[in-house]
Amino acid sequence: MKLIASLTSPYVRKIRIVLAEKKIDCDLVLDSPWVEGNQVTAVNPLGKIPVLVLDDESTLYDSRVIAEYLDTVAPNSRLIPASGRERISVKRWEALADGLLDAAVAAFLEAKRPDGERSSSWIERQRGKVNQALKAMSDELGGLPWCQGSSLSLADIAVGCALGYVSFRFGDIRWSEQYPNLSQLYEKLMQRSSFTETVPQG
Repeated sequence: MKLIASLTSPYVRKIRIVLAEKKIDCDLVLDSPWVEGNQVTAVNPLGKIPVLVLDDESTLYDSRVIAEYLDTVAPNSRLIPASGRERISVKRWEALADGLLDAAVAAFLEAKRPDGERSSSWIERQRGKVNQALKAMSDELGGLPWCQGSSLSLADIAVGCALGYVSFRFGDIRWSEQYPNLSQLYEKLMQRSSFTETVPQG
């Protein structure tokens, strides 16, 4: 298998962490849909990363689909419960974290547009979603040690990637001071090599 990826994408980071936690070997192929002459659209008609290319050359895209596939192909250290309320809880956490990322990425890209084309109201709307999601995460986590259950799950990985991206791109959002419980969770996650070895670069 090979993962088409960039070192700054938080969605890619989620998959790289899943691969590391599951101890699955996978070649990393660096590419970006923003680079001229990229090969991303050749493997994903949506032109997005990550893309997982399987051994038979078939492809999977969208980090949620890839994460679920990887969790099923290797039975060790299951990150998504097989069924029931626990499974729905993990997937709900992932949806919240990915939704935060969608808003954060949208705000970041809009801010890079030239003067006259940039919409400050759009940026503020997306940043508002980021702040609302951070509060929801903190409220949901409360005093629990993990997002779901008694050990690491995909919920924690998704939340950790979202928090890491906010720190990477939005230094003015002081979430770690505002939400100490999220900060404590992130510090615990950053003690794992899967997280320290995938910190965004660029």
